[in-house]
Amino acid sequence: MKKLVLLAICLGFSAITFAQSTIKPADAGVTYGKEVTADNALNTEALSKTLSTDSVYNGKITGTVVEVCKKKGCFMKISQANGAPIMVQFTDYAYFMPQNIVGKTVVVEGKAKVKETSVERLKHYAADAGKSKEEIAAINTPKKDISIMADGVLVVK
Repeated sequence: MKKLVLLAICLGFSAITFAQSTIKPADAGVTYGKEVTADNALNTEALSKTLSTDSVYNGKITGTVVEVCKKKGCFMKISQANGAPIMVQFTDYAYFMPQNIVGKTVVVEGKAKVKETSVERLKHYAADAGKSKEEIAAINTPKKDISIMADGVLVVK
């Protein structure tokens, strides 16, 4: 009887784990993490101007996804007019992005700030993004970039 109960518990946890590991495809209207609406979102240019005078911006930012973590969708990058992508990570790794989100317009809600990323961390991100060993080895200086810790992501289109 104990074995049967233990088996049922294990199967239950397996089912829950499997259900949580499936990521919904990125279609318009799909939200990941906290429920997000598109109203009052800054574009990346306005965000950059805001962060030139303020150290932190809490709110919504809209942009186009140019890259997503190839391992499990644990980060994504949105484009900026100056060509430097903005790194978007997810609060407590509570959710992940699907691979088909690249090219989609999204609204992310969370905290944006300018931060310096170490060489070690840049190499880690490059490896997760599937970059070649040569590309990873070429990373040798830290970068100052805008980064966002997102509580939620809404796919707009």
